[in-house]
Amino acid sequence: MSISPDQNSPAWQILEHLQRNPSATIKDLEVLLGVTTTAVRQHLNALQASGYLERREERSGVGRPRHIYAATEAARELFACRCDLLALTMLQEMYGMVGAEQMDALLKRVGARLADRYAETVTAGGLQNRVEELAGAMGRQGVLTDISSVDDDTIVLKMYNCPYHELAFAHREICEMDQQMIEQVLGTDVAHDDCIMDGHGSCTFVITPSHRLELELEP
Repeated sequence: MSISPDQNSPAWQILEHLQRNPSATIKDLEVLLGVTTTAVRQHLNALQASGYLERREERSGVGRPRHIYAATEAARELFACRCDLLALTMLQEMYGMVGAEQMDALLKRVGARLADRYAETVTAGGLQNRVEELAGAMGRQGVLTDISSVDDDTIVLKMYNCPYHELAFAHREICEMDQQMIEQVLGTDVAHDDCIMDGHGSCTFVITPSHRLELELEP
């Protein structure tokens, strides 16, 4: 079964749901797609046969276990943001040629350059709006995101696929670069909590207003 990134495709909607969530039941997917159990099973059987899904049993209290479905590594690969192959290879080679100090300086410059590009589309006055604009810009680059508010002052930005997956897996400094880039774009404090590289379902960035942002937004 060939999967294309068509957001209207039921198969793609199932896989994107499982990219954002650790697992789903048939009932969950009925609600998601608005179709019958039979139709959901047909999509699941096709995705499972193609190696994109695995079915597990989950016990909850007394009674028969229920079946849940989870994405496989093959499915997660579909959502990997593909860095330009030449750029990725060059960075990998540079890691082997220069010392840690020079590489740290280079990554700061790369992060600043990325921040400048994202900043072109992040122009809103309020922090919530700025985060939404940044998430939209990331989405156009193929990054799956969600935004939620913890309270009036704290916003959580989640990324469900890593733009630099292969490189970040070997060099966690890339994660620090990403955090600093987001801080620079938003002009405020950002903490990197959960990380995909640690086996979590998403990279979670906790965003709080800082004096820097207040100064920036003053008329």
